[in-house]
This record gives sequence, C-alpha cells and structure tokens, in this order.
Amino acid sequence: MRGRYRILLGMAAGVGKTYRMLQEGRQAQAEGRDVVIGYLEPHDRPETAALAEGLEQVPRLRAPHGGLELEEMDVDAVIRRAPELALIDELAHTNAEGMRNEKRYQDIDEVLDAGIDVISTVNVQHLESLNDTIFELTDVRVRETFPDSVLEEADEVVLVDLTPEALRQRLQAGKVYPKERAEVALQNFFRAGNLSALRELALREVAEDVESRRHTAVLDDLSQLAVGERVLALVEPQPKSQRIMRRAWRSSQRLGSEIDALWVRPNGRTPTSEEATQLAALRRLAGILGIHFLEVEGDDLVDTVRDVAAERGSTYIFVGTPDESRRREIFGGSLLSRMVRELPGLDIRVVANRADRPLKDEP
Repeated sequence: MRGRYRILLGMAAGVGKTYRMLQEGRQAQAEGRDVVIGYLEPHDRPETAALAEGLEQVPRLRAPHGGLELEEMDVDAVIRRAPELALIDELAHTNAEGMRNEKRYQDIDEVLDAGIDVISTVNVQHLESLNDTIFELTDVRVRETFPDSVLEEADEVVLVDLTPEALRQRLQAGKVYPKERAEVALQNFFRAGNLSALRELALREVAEDVESRRHTAVLDDLSQLAVGERVLALVEPQPKSQRIMRRAWRSSQRLGSEIDALWVRPNGRTPTSEEATQLAALRRLAGILGIHFLEVEGDDLVDTVRDVAAERGSTYIFVGTPDESRRREIFGGSLLSRMVRELPGLDIRVVANRADRPLKDEP
C-alpha cells in the first residue's frame, strides 16, 4: 500500500516549513511512530538544527560533481530502513548528475511506493505552471521547478504562512540567511511587494487545492459526471509558446478539463535545428504538466485547428499574440479575426506575449 503524502507549502524561504516538518516528526515520534529524517537542509539555522536532535537521520549518499562532493538523499537506504514516516526536505531540489532520478520529488515517489509516509516541503515559486507568473512578479526566472501534479496527487497540502513584515524581520535578524546575504535579499526577491504577491499565490494555491478536492468528491458522488470542457493551446516552436501552455494549463485546472497542445506543421516542412530544440522543450513541459502534445501537418492553420478541435472536443482555444504584417490584415484579415469568424462555438483567449526582461538570480 502506498504511503500517505503531506506537503508543507510556503510563499518563500524562511517562513518555517522545515521547522514545521521537524515539529510534526517529533510529535509523531512522541506518539510512538517510527520516524526518520530522509533528507534535511537546515540552512545553518541553529533553531532548525536543534529541533532535528533526537530524530534518526538516514546517512546521505555522496555524489562526486566536478571537483566537489555533493550529498543527496539515499533513496535505497531510506527504503531499506523502512520507517513509518520519513521527513524529506525540499521536494523541488535537482539531484546531482548521475543520480537515478533527476529530481527529489521522483525520489519521494519511490519512498511512497514502498509504503512509507512522507512529509515534505516546497515554496510556491517552484510550481511549473507559475513559472511565468513568478518571473513577471519578481523578475526572477526560477530554474528548479516541479509538476503541479505532485500537489494534486498528495494526500494533503498545508500552508505554512507568515506575514511579509514578519518574514522581513526574520531576514533582518539573520534568522534566514547570513546578515550580509540578507541585506541583498531584502532589496531584491524579498521586497515587501514581492512577498505580498507570493503570499497571495500560496494562499490561492492551497484554496484551489481544497476546492479541487471538494469538487472531485462531488463528482465521485455523481458517478463522475462529465464537465464537458476541453482546452486546446496553439503553439509554435518558439520560447513564447511555453507561456501559452502554462496559462492554458492553469485555466484547464480551474475548468476541471483535459488539455491538448497543438503545433500545426506546414506540409512537407522539416523543423530547423532551433525549432527542433524548442519543440523538445515544449514536449518536456507538456510531459511535466500532463498536457497531450499534438503535431499535425496542414497548410491552413484555421482549417486544421477546426478539424482537431472537432476531433478532440475542444471548447476553449488559447493562442499567442498574432505577429502579422499590416498588409495581411488589410488584404486577408488577421489570423485571429479568421479564427473568431470561422470557429463558431469555440471560446478563444489571447495570451499576451510579454517581452523578456533581464533575469535576476534566484534566492
């Protein structure tokens, strides 16, 4: 039987997720459960390290990386130890090259499959579907992401909350980062406006998770009554299409619907090497989010979309901002105008193409 999975979600580093995880582990131990720490990242915080005392820690696996030696969770050792509950920090972490799994959430999945309960932690900015939103809010492009399905499949998602003012006070007191690093963080990622926006995202994410679980329970009671909506995201082998896919996926989750992504490849056209790279990135993102990726040949995009939408039962179409010359708009009507005119009964949403901005380092 698969273990139960509890995720502690926060708006940013320093809100107390790891501390809460250890508190819950100690409480479970006091109640007589067999508890181990599968992986702990104390971040040199004395209070966190002190709370871990008295809890057994499974030895880490040492992984050579260039001239360094990194430490990762030893999945096999945790499974051999077979505790009732494993505490595993930072589920979005990327493992060292050469490890069996690329990401820690995949390690956790193996532990759960072994029948071991897990409590883990993560910050909201690591959600794959929020990657563009986080960038727009903070000017930081988060590189370590995890699929939203991890939250959906968890047995419980709990918000670990702290006001932006309280978190900034913790930073100023040196309780999150060393004081010299804290000063830089306060002027960048941890600005009050950023934290307020991140807190709102975390609150919304947990609220939507609760609503989704309630909605699923209602559907179960109604014999899985079909909702009848389906989203189709139109993409091209370009970086901006990742934003279209993420926005469409978020909407599909609110609708409780399936989602497809479609690239209409001109007949006889072979993708360039750059396009092939972009297509691979789109397919990878589709795999992470659980989007069905379709590639269909066709010389007329609108006609092809009409056929695919009819076949897939699409009711919503997401497109990027059209990039067409004034001449085409005058003589043939814009592509978007054609879609509105020739795809009756389909709701069409245009996703803005926001210009890239200089990236900042992730905290």
